[in-house]
Amino acid sequence: MKTLKPTNILIFAVPALLLAAAFFCTLFIQGFNWSLPDFMIAAILLFGTAGVINWVINSEKTLAVKFIICGTVILALILIWIELAVGIFGSPFAGS
Repeated sequence: MKTLKPTNILIFAVPALLLAAAFFCTLFIQGFNWSLPDFMIAAILLFGTAGVINWVINSEKTLAVKFIICGTVILALILIWIELAVGIFGSPFAGS
């Protein structure tokens, strides 16, 4: 059986805490109204990004390559999140 390292737990705790914060904001803040599909998409994006970052960190690549790959993955997450929220590229799945 494979044991979890503290870094693995931290990598996957961040998306869980972000989703918990969004859930409590939905409960207590008037203008913050996420539905179940919003939470599902956010969970897929956040935990998918965490999984890729975890995979890259545990790979045999050099530190510089790990930083470049992780930075690219985080940049892709940010661009997709912004597109879903406000539609900066005008794609069919854009928000607003």
